[in-house]
Amino acid sequence: MLFDRPDPVPGRSEVLIRVDVAGVNPLDHLLRSGLVEGLDGGRPFPRVLGMEAAGTVLALGDDVDGLEVGDAVFGFALSGGGTYAETTVLSAPNTARIPEGLSATVAATLPVAGTTAVDVLDQLGLPAGATVLVNGVGGGVGLAVARLAIARDLRVIGTGSTAKREHAEAIGVQFIDYTAAAVATAARELVPGGFDGIVDLVGGTSLRTVAALAHDPSNVVAVGDASVHDLGGRFVERRVDRKNLERSARLALAGVLEPVITAVHPLSEAPAALAAVENGHASGKVVVKVV
Repeated sequence: MLFDRPDPVPGRSEVLIRVDVAGVNPLDHLLRSGLVEGLDGGRPFPRVLGMEAAGTVLALGDDVDGLEVGDAVFGFALSGGGTYAETTVLSAPNTARIPEGLSATVAATLPVAGTTAVDVLDQLGLPAGATVLVNGVGGGVGLAVARLAIARDLRVIGTGSTAKREHAEAIGVQFIDYTAAAVATAARELVPGGFDGIVDLVGGTSLRTVAALAHDPSNVVAVGDASVHDLGGRFVERRVDRKNLERSARLALAGVLEPVITAVHPLSEAPAALAAVENGHASGKVVVKVV
């Protein structure tokens, strides 16, 4: 449902931006369902969804360093402002300038998918030539992880549904279609000795299945399921600060974190954009283009 609201007022360490493009993420519908209370400021409903955006700074709150009115920026809306909107507030320490040559559409995909990819692979710290399994490779985060892993000279095997195969194989992933074969069996055929690292983006039973394929359970890093600790693995250590945003932007400019954007919706179709991500069938990254 769309509704009118006054422009938010940036508080301390916040910037007001005109939103050009908002990224759409599974986290958005989890916030809507109330499953992750407090992450976006804990504001009551009705409220605007969306955690990441790119746009232009319109006003600064107190204690904002390194950003100016008129800057093209991208970053996180962490205090409940929401990014499916014409204007919103971003957390200044979690916002960076968009470098020249990078589009707002690409920049809007980086706060969640780009920085997550950097974080999980830094956490694994695998050497060139190592094997990594990306469980749930077809979404925005999964493809970003795969791209960055391949750029680090890792051998990448990815799991997903049939619809995700084309995009994954196009970037060099060896793909396992979980609808056509048992993941564990297919993975062992490709990598008989077990995986050097595993990035899990699915959770639940699927996480437990793939965790058993790792040489060392501590080299299983999960993005959404904290029960990985029970398996001897680790939950992703997120870094959402300006430094990591800038690093992701440099990698995007270099073509390493170039997102696979499969759908661009106008703001009027934000519900459809969220529904596409919520049902789990969306390949790559979905965005809402506001202007």
